[in-house]
Amino acid sequence: MTIRMNDDSLITINQLQELIKLSHGAAFVRHSRTEAYAWIGQTLGKFRYFAESKKNRGIIKTYIRTMTGYSDAQADRLIQRKKEIGHIQPRERTQPRFPCLYTPADITLIAAVDNAEGRRTGGALRKTLADMYQVYGDTRFERLSRISVSHLYNLRGTRIYRSRSATYTPTPTVSTSIGLRRKPQPHGQPGFLRVDSVHQGDLDKQKGLYHINLVDEVTQTEIVVTVEGISERFLVPALEAALEQFPFVIRGFHSDNGSEFINAVVAKLLNRLMIAQTKSRSRRTNDNALVEGKNAAVVRHHFGHAHIPKTFASVINDFNQQYLNAYLFFHRSCAFAEESTDDRGKITKVYRTYLTPCEKLLSLPNAADCLRPGITIDGLKRRMMAKTHLAAAEEMQAAKNILFKEIHRAMVH
Repeated sequence: MTIRMNDDSLITINQLQELIKLSHGAAFVRHSRTEAYAWIGQTLGKFRYFAESKKNRGIIKTYIRTMTGYSDAQADRLIQRKKEIGHIQPRERTQPRFPCLYTPADITLIAAVDNAEGRRTGGALRKTLADMYQVYGDTRFERLSRISVSHLYNLRGTRIYRSRSATYTPTPTVSTSIGLRRKPQPHGQPGFLRVDSVHQGDLDKQKGLYHINLVDEVTQTEIVVTVEGISERFLVPALEAALEQFPFVIRGFHSDNGSEFINAVVAKLLNRLMIAQTKSRSRRTNDNALVEGKNAAVVRHHFGHAHIPKTFASVINDFNQQYLNAYLFFHRSCAFAEESTDDRGKITKVYRTYLTPCEKLLSLPNAADCLRPGITIDGLKRRMMAKTHLAAAEEMQAAKNILFKEIHRAMVH
């Protein structure tokens, strides 16, 4: 409800003081800056602000702030302007006013993509926006397909965007002859995996489920499988299922020195599949950095840190196979480094290229020779074009919301 107030009957400081006390909790809104400035000037003159004592000036200023909603600093500036030139008028703008290229609808689209993809980096978001128009032909993204990364962050800070839009155990040092202690050298060939496990927390001495994260070094193809535990009973079938989900032939399997991967059962599985097994070197923290980064950017991003009982491993694994892994391969763009070496041998990496793992795989000169039997280039392209990045992300997010509601309902009851 809007009420217009006439304060002509207020003529004393005591009346102002009483009104201020009674107005606590009420919200006053100014409709026009020009009207507010004129009213402030009249009020200052009416109560002879500059001739009053310090205490009374404070009451008058508080009254002005209460009625206009201006901050203390803004009120001080306006009062000073009244003192200097005798009246208060809006100042003319001296800064250049740049044309507004992106509309509120564009900002709403950015928020929709961020809501679906989980607010990724600016470069990855820009790639999705460009693909939505250039690859999938969605005309709503025509202007956004040319936006810069820096301006994306500007639009993310706007009011329109903001309105729409969890135990650590160190790895034990065990000496074992399983696996070669070296860094893999894929030489631009896909099929060299980096592997790690992610524990979904403990609660009341009850172990949570585990995610096994496998990431290809060259294309960043990522497969996530979820198991009840990391014993041989659960891990071997999960690894077999995960390896079959990669569209190319697997040549290498690299992990840290954790006993879940460095054991005779996993070694036997990899030997049977003719996959070379390697493990991280001592004091070389970057040997498995790729998958560890994906643990945070993907697994923790989608499943969080909170405890999830291991009884939900199968339903989460079904979600991974049906929605998450396909989204990660066909629609989630990744940053690929360009390396340069200076005269002293220092390697510098610059990230300018953003591609989905599928696009990266298809861009390789010998991509067809790397694919598994039954997988073709045309088949991958058809699956990639079957859904847009935004549609796939929204579908995955909707399925994830249903999944977590079911988990929450079962845990509560």
